[in-house]
Amino acid sequence: MFSPDQLAQMRAAQERWNDETLAPTLQKTPERPALFSTVSSEPIQRLYTPLDIAETDYAKDISFPGEFPYTRGIHPTGYRGKLWTMRMFAGFGTAEETNARFKYLLSQGQTGLSTAFDMPTLYGRDTDHPLVEGEFGKCGVAVTSLADMEILFDGIPLDQVTTSMTINSPAAIIWAMYIAAAEKRGISRAKLGGTLQNDILKEYAAQNEYIFPIAPSMRLVVDTIEFAAQHMPKWNPVSVSGYHIREAGSTAAQELAFTLGDGLAYVKACIKRGMNIDDFAPRISYFFNAHNDFFEEIAKYRAARRVWARQMRDVYGAKNPRSWWMRFHTQTAGVSLTAQQPENNIVRVAIQALAAVIGGTQSLHTDAMDEALALPSEKAVTIALRTQQIIAEESGVTNTVDPLAGSYFVEALTNRMEAECLDYFRRIEEQGGMEAALEKGWIQQQIADSSYRFQQEVDSGQRGFVGVNKYTVDDPIEIPILQMDPNGESKHMARLNKVRNERDQARWAAAMDNLRQAAQGDHNLMEPILAAVNAYATLGEMCDVLREVFGVYQEVMIV
Repeated sequence: MFSPDQLAQMRAAQERWNDETLAPTLQKTPERPALFSTVSSEPIQRLYTPLDIAETDYAKDISFPGEFPYTRGIHPTGYRGKLWTMRMFAGFGTAEETNARFKYLLSQGQTGLSTAFDMPTLYGRDTDHPLVEGEFGKCGVAVTSLADMEILFDGIPLDQVTTSMTINSPAAIIWAMYIAAAEKRGISRAKLGGTLQNDILKEYAAQNEYIFPIAPSMRLVVDTIEFAAQHMPKWNPVSVSGYHIREAGSTAAQELAFTLGDGLAYVKACIKRGMNIDDFAPRISYFFNAHNDFFEEIAKYRAARRVWARQMRDVYGAKNPRSWWMRFHTQTAGVSLTAQQPENNIVRVAIQALAAVIGGTQSLHTDAMDEALALPSEKAVTIALRTQQIIAEESGVTNTVDPLAGSYFVEALTNRMEAECLDYFRRIEEQGGMEAALEKGWIQQQIADSSYRFQQEVDSGQRGFVGVNKYTVDDPIEIPILQMDPNGESKHMARLNKVRNERDQARWAAAMDNLRQAAQGDHNLMEPILAAVNAYATLGEMCDVLREVFGVYQEVMIV
């Protein structure tokens, strides 16, 4: 912060620069007729000076790494102590094919696993259900029963490698399959480390892979958080995901506000259940997008840590400093990838990944160049992994903590991001809270409006997209495309039928009846789900029981 005399001197100096240096230059050489704004359409000033952060208090607002409010990171030594986890998203076709990809990535230096599931799995349907015909293995791996999960992680040391699973509405069931598969190999649940996405609120806002209404879905999320707090100290039971909100077209500030708003909704629900905030908050993690605007993304991550820390300590009264920590995974922006000139995506991903690293991510996935066309080939995913490794080993950005701290531009963007986030918090409360805002379609409308504005800028040519509306070519695409096992679906179906025919039918029936009764009551559902999983109930069968009890969600239409 500056004294009144210092501020007056800086204003006078800037006015002199405007008159003596800038004005003659603009008269002689006008600026380009470009759109000087962030990807989120926020205007960017020509110049940032100390005047733009005059109200910033270093000790209060920025401070040191590892100290409240963690603007500069949650660890005092940054990446000098430990690099981020390199966690490439992987999953396609059969459990056997994805298991082979996991092992390949680990052999190439990946340090954590991240699992993509196919559409039938994401919607809680067995692969042979008529509603999901033709969707087997296309956007992830098919997991229909414990038998698939056993194969998916066969030969992988689950007590040594952390696993992330991108699953939401049926998250409790898929997690139970993972736990059961580990326990069958003699690995106790307490030794398992990883992350369950399990962020159902963002499904209603953006991705639309929901099954049940909001209230019972929130019950399942709280059940998993409670179960993890009691039995699995190394597991993150929810990864609150802004990634899909941004992919749906939100601005960076909306991604930040709606994501943290979802996280706070889970905190409130757990407190309402009777849980102590410091028993579960340290294991809540986050998942953000890394888009094209380098500085805006860095500011978003810095603001995220600060907002979360202040909310946890000052609003919700958490006492444990680990409850104040914002820990997050980052994935580069899939929506920014282009089918045109796909090799350009390598450059986009490198810029996005660098922003995530400078912003202090704990874990990172880099998209492959071919993902606008198909699931990533082995060559493409290796280049994406090498991108992270080059940043870590060759760029020099890991040598110091929060290297852009003190930049007038970055600090001003960070402050603006925090202010916009808090304003959205206020507007969400005016709607009656996050769940009510989703029920009304208010959140969805905010995202849709931002997406439409951005697309207008691209379509009009105001915003350039290399290879799409600028520097286009008509050359054919010449990159390898992943080919899945053409017999994979029939192999998967054979295993599904074998499970149904060979399981202990009496044990299965008792487990399904127990799950139904538990769902009709108010007890934690994780143990009944685990019992059904171990009886080799299928994903679709368990979800159908919950559909009978909970009902299904009907989307709010916005116009």
